[in-house]
Amino acid sequence: MKEQTLAVQRMQDYIERNLAGDINLSDLAQVSLFSPWYSYRLFRAYLDLTPTEYIRKLRLSRAAMRLREGKSRVIDAALDLGFSNVDTFTRAFFREFGRNPGDYAKDPVPIPLFIPYGAKYRELRKERMDMPDLQTVFVQVIRKPERLCIIKRAVHAENYFPYCEEVSCDVWGILMSMHSLCGEPVCMWLPQRYKKPGTSTYVQGVEVETDYLGAVPEGFDVIRLPEAEYLMFQGQPFREEDYCQAIQAVQHAMDGYDPTVIGYRWDDGNPRIQLEPRGQRGYIELRAVRRIEK
Repeated sequence: MKEQTLAVQRMQDYIERNLAGDINLSDLAQVSLFSPWYSYRLFRAYLDLTPTEYIRKLRLSRAAMRLREGKSRVIDAALDLGFSNVDTFTRAFFREFGRNPGDYAKDPVPIPLFIPYGAKYRELRKERMDMPDLQTVFVQVIRKPERLCIIKRAVHAENYFPYCEEVSCDVWGILMSMHSLCGEPVCMWLPQRYKKPGTSTYVQGVEVETDYLGAVPEGFDVIRLPEAEYLMFQGQPFREEDYCQAIQAVQHAMDGYDPTVIGYRWDDGNPRIQLEPRGQRGYIELRAVRRIEK
């Protein structure tokens, strides 16, 4: 991987660790191992944001998450995330999200949270991946209730990267701002019956209760999913930069798994579900199954 890519990632990691404190270009240059001038150029070239813009967006999004959960006053969210005073925070919050933080805390509608994708993950996408070594994959039967899913469709996408190219990765930020039945957004491969003509198989969304009365973001659709059993495939914890191999390992295990040995068959009438790859828990996918009638 390029040293420049790793330098940008080190700056991102430093910002994450010191988000509530003062961060200046000299600090970032020190961790990047390049000059302040070149560090600034690298950061902007790789992330399409200046360091100041990146820090502001990340602080505002973290503050919004605290306000959404109702665990923080506006003044505490502002000061704890590095803003000098409430007025500065309120103006910045309104410019970013179009709402005052106090109003958002009372009525947390979907907003486009900033998701700080790491520079090294963008670089990894370009690398050719070999079939991963054999890994232990945990398999568990779980039951999902009847639910609604608020989804954003693309046009042609069959997997994550083409999806982001069609609708942008910013969709995930909106989904992260919404309360979800399972606690986090999901990615799905939709069966034909849930697709609209001229739309993608791969979508992203959030699962919510069937009586959900909250806001639906513009451009999103709502589908109803039945109660269903799933096999959850969970891989081993992995280093964040190894996420591509982690995904391949689980998908390889799932493709070779025979559910009839535990009395099930695949149910391809329900969506296949992908959770966000998080290194500390391992990669997770879910595929619907039905019991074999005897």
